[in-house]
Amino acid sequence: MYNLVDNSLLQSFTYGFLIKILLILNGQFVTINTTDESVGFVERRKNLDRQPKSQARFSRILDAATTVFSQKGYRDAAVDDIAVESQTSKGGIYFYFPNKQAIFLVLLEKMAGLLRSRAETAMDQEPDMLKKGDAALQTMLQTFASHRTLTRLFLVEALGAGREFNDRMMEIHASFSQLIKDYLDQAVKSGTIAPLNTDIASVAWFGAVNEVVTRWVLTGQPDQLEDAYPALRELLRRSIGLTEQ
Repeated sequence: MYNLVDNSLLQSFTYGFLIKILLILNGQFVTINTTDESVGFVERRKNLDRQPKSQARFSRILDAATTVFSQKGYRDAAVDDIAVESQTSKGGIYFYFPNKQAIFLVLLEKMAGLLRSRAETAMDQEPDMLKKGDAALQTMLQTFASHRTLTRLFLVEALGAGREFNDRMMEIHASFSQLIKDYLDQAVKSGTIAPLNTDIASVAWFGAVNEVVTRWVLTGQPDQLEDAYPALRELLRRSIGLTEQ
């Protein structure tokens, strides 16, 4: 369960809402009984048009929300704006999402899940220990570059969206730092790199990537985000005692 207790709206809907989203993504419609929110009561509802039509509408709403949030910012965006952009009724949006906060949260989770799954896949496919890190770094930069609007929401808009999102972003940052730490721990254990404080190193690695990508989103430098890979790779390698090969 995410730490969203500081926002009463999100607190009351979070459990049932996230179950609903997971079921929709798996091709099932559900209805949340809000009178039994404490136990996340979910009533599955069979619907003849539940698969292609409903999933297309769900995706259209998320795409529209991405555009609206990136153009207006989280605080100035409204559900009405998302309804207009998605060519969906306001009631249609509320069928899937209880509020604006919930839409934004799903977009954050979407980007975090995409980044992590691609990074883990890239590492799993590379047998060489050092090249695992290279593959993960390159994959993350490519993923950010190919989803620039989502990246802006993920790294910039989320910071000003409120404490409940800041708390969730800290959890996401911690999960990526832990992924890096696990990799560095394996590298130390295998003798690939010398022993070091992998806790601090993992936070520094994530921070370096975060700053480079945020600068690119805000300033457009470098022109192609992937161009930052060689220098960033060398910097990260040197930080753990490796020289360029």
